[in-house]
Amino acid sequence: MAANVLNSPEAVRMSVFVVRAFVKMRELLGGTHELAKQLAALEKKLTARLDIHETAIVEVLQRIMEILNPPPPPPEPPRRQMGFHTRADDDQDPSRKRRKP
Repeated sequence: MAANVLNSPEAVRMSVFVVRAFVKMRELLGGTHELAKQLAALEKKLTARLDIHETAIVEVLQRIMEILNPPPPPPEPPRRQMGFHTRADDDQDPSRKRRKP
C-alpha cells in the first residue's frame, strides 16, 4: 500500500516484504490445517486403543473385587434339635414334622 502512495524504492521493498510475509503466513496456516487433520486422526486412533485397554482394566479390577469380596455363603438349613419333644413342640416348629411310617 505504501508503494501506491509513495514512489520510492524503499516503499516498494516494504510492500514486497509485506506481501511475502502474508504468503508465508498462508503457507504456514495451510500446513497447520493438514497437521490438524493428522492430529485428529491420531487422537481418534489413540482414543480407540485407550477404550479397549480401559475396558480390559475395568474387567480385571471387577474380577479382583470378586475374589476379594466373595458372595456370602448360602444359609444353612434348619437343624433338628436333639432330645425328647412332644407333639405340641412339633406343631410350633415346622422343621420337626412327624414323618409318615
